[in-house]
Amino acid sequence: MSWAGPDEMLLSTSLAGFLDKKLIVLLRDGRKLLGTLCSFDQFANVVLQGACERVIVGELYCDVPLGLYVIRGENVVLIGELVMISVALRNDHGQIHFPPIHAIDLVLH
Repeated sequence: MSWAGPDEMLLSTSLAGFLDKKLIVLLRDGRKLLGTLCSFDQFANVVLQGACERVIVGELYCDVPLGLYVIRGENVVLIGELVMISVALRNDHGQIHFPPIHAIDLVLH
């Protein structure tokens, strides 16, 4: 077992202030996750309670519920406290349309 060095201690103390707070987590693949921080470790692996993925299309957004969500630290770009402010985006689920998914015929040899 090794002891945490200065870098690990700094990360742990900075994330400790976010426990039980609503956060936004930006991931390397561009996804934006919202949720309440309930756990973390020295590698920035985090667990969000009541998590959802925010999908933004133009001036509209939709929150896709995910529940309890574990995020590997190497995928995290930014973690910040979510402050509720008035935003110009509308949460209108009825106007976001995705192209249909078509079946693919596979031929196995």
